[in-house]
Amino acid sequence: MSFSTLISVAQLKALQAQQDNSQSLMVFDCSCDLMQPEVGAQQYAQAHIPGALYADLNTALSAKGDPAVTGAASGGRHPLPPREVFAQWLGSVGFTPGMQAVVYDRQGANYCGRLWWMLKWLGHANVAVLDGGWQAWVAAGGSQEAGVVNPVAGADYPVAHALAALSTVETVASRLTSGTQTLIDARGAPRYRGEMEPIDPVAGHIPGALNRPFAANLGADGFFKPADTLRAEFLALLGDRDPASVVHHCGSGVSAVPNVLAMEIAGLGQTALFAGSWSEWCSDPSRPVAQG
Repeated sequence: MSFSTLISVAQLKALQAQQDNSQSLMVFDCSCDLMQPEVGAQQYAQAHIPGALYADLNTALSAKGDPAVTGAASGGRHPLPPREVFAQWLGSVGFTPGMQAVVYDRQGANYCGRLWWMLKWLGHANVAVLDGGWQAWVAAGGSQEAGVVNPVAGADYPVAHALAALSTVETVASRLTSGTQTLIDARGAPRYRGEMEPIDPVAGHIPGALNRPFAANLGADGFFKPADTLRAEFLALLGDRDPASVVHHCGSGVSAVPNVLAMEIAGLGQTALFAGSWSEWCSDPSRPVAQG
């Protein structure tokens, strides 16, 4: 049995219990703190799901330096690395096409969704987010280990047909007034409205964008809301807009992914990610900005 959206703690435990799971399952801890980049690795080292590898947002899951130099697949504060570079990293930790990947974090699926999306983008279907994250694992009495797991390197992961849609800043700009795209901004409402901006140099949002903070996909218990609830909420937000036209974004293309995942859970199909997001959009003063 394979998992491509969510996986429960019970289901993960069952996979772990299967014979030869070391060849068929790989778990990734993606815990992160944007303001304190070292915190995620520290949390992982203190305690993690046994056998889990650490996936660092700022190194493994982002390109370094100027996108024009690195060949990054997007701009913004967390530019996507080229697919081939990401494939090399997967090979360096021993990940193979036949594996089921499970990703989790301690921050409400804010960061692990990045790896979920990137694996789909590379052509890997069998990747799931641990519903409820680390907190659910601990609450269910899941076993823990400390320290750092040293991966065993293998061959580079073979790049395949992308199973996730990436939208560029040029595409978003060209369709801004065409009526063919629906932008959904996953940032908190005060940042969306331009009342505050703690990270990027310009406050506001892309004109016409709708607002759905990524945390709205979770219930008070920290689990994703039921599929029918998510579906009703997204359809209410979209109104008469086609779900297939949706392009998700946030500040730097990370916290938008829970909205991508939630629409899949809701049965609304695969939607696009503008990975450069607000940080790339507002880097060019010629691009329009809306507030309120």
